[in-house]
Amino acid sequence: MNSVVTLPGSASGNTARYAQMVRSSKKSEWQIDRDLLQDRSFDFSRKFLPDGLSQVDRLTFLDAAQARLLSQIQGRTYAYIFGLVERFISAKMLDQGRAHVFDNQLALEALVRFSNDEIKHQELFRRMETMMSSKLPAGYRQVADPNEVARAVLAASTWSVLALTCHIELFVQAHYVQSIAPREELCPLFKDVFKFHWKDESRHVVLDELEWQDEHAKLSSAEHDQAVNDLITLVAAVDAILQAQSAADADYFISHASRSFSVDETAQIKACVLSAYRWQYIISGVRHPHFGRLLTQMTTPAQMSRIQTALAPIMSN
Repeated sequence: MNSVVTLPGSASGNTARYAQMVRSSKKSEWQIDRDLLQDRSFDFSRKFLPDGLSQVDRLTFLDAAQARLLSQIQGRTYAYIFGLVERFISAKMLDQGRAHVFDNQLALEALVRFSNDEIKHQELFRRMETMMSSKLPAGYRQVADPNEVARAVLAASTWSVLALTCHIELFVQAHYVQSIAPREELCPLFKDVFKFHWKDESRHVVLDELEWQDEHAKLSSAEHDQAVNDLITLVAAVDAILQAQSAADADYFISHASRSFSVDETAQIKACVLSAYRWQYIISGVRHPHFGRLLTQMTTPAQMSRIQTALAPIMSN
């Protein structure tokens, strides 16, 4: 039977890192209205998501106004999906914090602060949706309910939920630094939303890793093998949401674009939006070097092969 790699460290052994995250959280606290929105509004004369994330530039038959609209629709969904996943992340981190109540008070405080940040982000993304819906055409649809998704995710093993969470918060870092921050042509408020979001997530991902490693050390080989299966199931569930949302967004765009599209162009739009969403929410995280190292450390070769086989249809998209 394959042995499971056990990583050193525990909540008590990582007290200094939890303490650092608490200090960082206190130092960089921000408020939605005071520090970010300040009665500002979104600039609909600009793109929201950069081409590196939206892949809109692949659709060479779109004119500038059409490309901008599709970028804005994808930006709306980008905020919605983050609000969706943060519903289960905040709940999970509250659960993780409870485990430290009679143990490591610094770990408890760090995780409670983490949960509070995620609740704040959910409020921010709900407010973004309200602001965007007043300017974009009627008919936009969110395909998944955050509470239903959270209940389904939280039924999975803790190891798999922490793995998925770490994956998400690593790609958040990459998206902002590599794709959003450098692009001066984007809506300034949209950029600032994800700048403030990135500030918090840069701390959260440290806590994700600590909690994931600590959970990993507790599992038997059989429990770990089931956790890997759970992770594969969770990623498949994420992909199902992305398939449904990309189809809804493509139809919404096509119905509100300034012209009709041919059968071939329609197929290209739908394929492009699905490809973009898979890149944004799955592939960019799976290919993140640090996530790859962590996952390799916390799986056997056979388990990693199983994960790669499950991911292959998505990764080749």
